[in-house]
Amino acid sequence: MTVETANERLVCANHPDRETALRCNKCGKPICVKCARRTPTGYRCKECVSQQQQIFETALWYDYVIAVVVSAILSGVLGAIVSRLGWFVFFLSPMAGGVIAEVIFRAVRKRRSKYLPWAAVGGVVLGALPICALPLLAIVLSLFVGGDSSLGFGPLFGLLWLVVYVAMCASTLYYRLRGIRIN
Repeated sequence: MTVETANERLVCANHPDRETALRCNKCGKPICVKCARRTPTGYRCKECVSQQQQIFETALWYDYVIAVVVSAILSGVLGAIVSRLGWFVFFLSPMAGGVIAEVIFRAVRKRRSKYLPWAAVGGVVLGALPICALPLLAIVLSLFVGGDSSLGFGPLFGLLWLVVYVAMCASTLYYRLRGIRIN
């Protein structure tokens, strides 16, 4: 490295029109405030940060399939149970999401990826679709086939609890697989 003198002008490697005194603490490249990324060890350029993040992408292609299948099956089973319990869904749905996240994390052997939580959330939604179809089918049959509206709001409340279950379970699952834990 060369030593800068007082009359030399240091410019950003990505923006030659911007003068800077900041350098990446890993590669030493001059960077402006817009290009700098704050890390726990100091400021780094975008390239060094992305190289560091790629180290943590360990998931294999079949881990996404495992995440979708496991979350769909467990979401279907747990959703059928939890959504029948009425307002207890507010307490049990996050627990179900945590259980599903832990099973997936162990099934993929603790490998991580930026898109693995999204695959698992897709599985939760897919697993809940057949359960959603039952109240909707009951409503449609009561209105069109029998013309009987005596079912009332029962199937709608069942559908409401299921939607609450999916929303709370999927959000808990997503954040647990992203590595965020609430203790």
